[in-house]
Amino acid sequence: MLKAILLKIKLSFTMLLFKCHPMKNILLKSLFTAMLFSVSSVLSAQAEYEITKDPNDGKVKILRGTINKYLIQNDTAFKWYIPNQQNYKPDTAIVNALAKVSGAKMQLIVFGGTWCEDTQSILPKFFKLQEMSGVPDNVITLFGVNRMKVSLGHIAEALGIINVPTIIVMKEGKELGRVVEYGKTGKWDKELADIINGN
Repeated sequence: MLKAILLKIKLSFTMLLFKCHPMKNILLKSLFTAMLFSVSSVLSAQAEYEITKDPNDGKVKILRGTINKYLIQNDTAFKWYIPNQQNYKPDTAIVNALAKVSGAKMQLIVFGGTWCEDTQSILPKFFKLQEMSGVPDNVITLFGVNRMKVSLGHIAEALGIINVPTIIVMKEGKELGRVVEYGKTGKWDKELADIINGN
């Protein structure tokens, strides 16, 4: 739709140029260039995420799309974040394992739902573990999903996300393993460390 609008603007501008005096052409070209720059700025600044209310509970805020820990940490709607992070005391071996991520050129892709109790419990702990291990923010990509486990751009569907949170360990574009919710053993952090240590 936006492309169609831009095409109409361009056609209108072209027709106007043919009707104008050469001095007016210079002014119109400058105006058109400025307008295209403005439109392209708007297009490139489109939100990477959206905020909606939970259909099951209108008081719950859902972030869907590419988000980051700072959006959640700094939003007073997510009162669960800080207490869940403060109460987590990770084992040293787990912190040491996660510290290997950036040196081993691994990426962590995390899917979570701000509406989901498991995400509310695990995500703050995961980010505390990240901070303690010194893993830089640019190694982690966080996607928010709605209750149907759909993210913007359908990345969750492409990666087969069924439950959240899901933490995927990647290296050179290949999945090394994933931890879904609390993991198979109930110790999501140990399972994450085992995936990292195994590669």
